[in-house]
Amino acid sequence: MASAFNFKKMGGKKGWWFGAGIGIVLTIITVLASGFMIETTNTDTFCVSCHIMTPFRTSWQDAVHGGKNPQGFAAQCVDCHLPHGNFFEYLTVKAITGTNDIIHNIFIDPLTYDWAGAAEKNRLKFTFDSACRSCHHVLTPPGMTSGGFIAHRAYLLGDTKKTCAECHPHVGHKNMIETANKYFSAF
Repeated sequence: MASAFNFKKMGGKKGWWFGAGIGIVLTIITVLASGFMIETTNTDTFCVSCHIMTPFRTSWQDAVHGGKNPQGFAAQCVDCHLPHGNFFEYLTVKAITGTNDIIHNIFIDPLTYDWAGAAEKNRLKFTFDSACRSCHHVLTPPGMTSGGFIAHRAYLLGDTKKTCAECHPHVGHKNMIETANKYFSAF
C-alpha cells in the first residue's frame, strides 16, 4: 500500500516536471547529435572512408568542382549528390544513398565491377538539378557559346525536360572511369 501511495505522489506535479525535464534534455541531445552527424557525414573525408570511394574522390579533386578552378572553391559530395530545397527529402535521400553505399562497399567486388556501366546507368539518379542550381544561379552568363545559351534558355523556359546531368554528364569528376580503373587495377 505504501508503494502505491508513493507512485501516486510521483505522478503529480513533481513527476510531470521530472518527465518534462528529461524529455527536454533528451531532445536537446538528439538535436545536437543529429546536427553533428549531418555535418560529419557531409564531407568528402567521410565519404572516402569507404575504400571504393577513393578513386572517385581523386577524380573529383582533379575537376573544376573539386577545387581546380580560379576561385579554388570545392563542392562537397553532398553539394551535388543530394537534393537541395526540402530538408526532409535531403535527409531521406542522404539515408538511402548512405545505406546503399555501405551495402555496395561490402558486397561488390571493385576489381570486376562495371564502373562505366554503373555510372552511365545511374548518374541521373545521383545528381540533382536542385543541387546544381544551388550554386549555378546564372545559366546564361556573358561569353557563353550560342549553343549553350539556346540550351540553357530552353531549360529556364521549361521547353525541355532535360536535366543538368544529361547535358553535362561528367562535370563533377575528371576522368572518373579511367581513374577508377587505374586505381583498382593496382590491387
